[in-house]
Amino acid sequence: MLAGLVHTNYKEMLMIYDILENTDRYAALHDGFGKAFAFLRRSDLLELAVDKYAIDGDRVFAMVARDQGRSKDEGLLEVHEKYIDIQMVLSGIDEMGWKPKSHCLKPTGPYDHDGDIRFYADPPAAWLPVELGMFAVFFPEDAHLPLISSGLIHKVVVKVAVGKG
Repeated sequence: MLAGLVHTNYKEMLMIYDILENTDRYAALHDGFGKAFAFLRRSDLLELAVDKYAIDGDRVFAMVARDQGRSKDEGLLEVHEKYIDIQMVLSGIDEMGWKPKSHCLKPTGPYDHDGDIRFYADPPAAWLPVELGMFAVFFPEDAHLPLISSGLIHKVVVKVAVGKG
């Protein structure tokens, strides 16, 4: 297997790094994951325009993006409290940084409730090269640093609300 699940339980889960073919093994972890992974398996995913796509109202939605990558020293680790991120690369390579939130000691400001984000200036503990057909799931306990690449990254980020709706 290329990669796999690292977790203890849902409330203290650590990130997932795997390939699209293995999404069925994770669907039971959260009531929104089935819908999120179904969206990521759409046959027309590569043709979708850069935009936001409702999947289950505000509980599960996707954002298709095409962004220029940046260097490792240009970004900051980020964390979210309200949403779990499922990030899948459609083209390019996104070398995402990761670190447990509990190990982050250098916040750059307060948590932004409206944007559901807080940034940290800590260095990542690991780098995950996410390529075509691969995905990473970041829970609220995971700090992550996306968009690390020397080229263009075409990706989908599915946001899944932490609580049940």
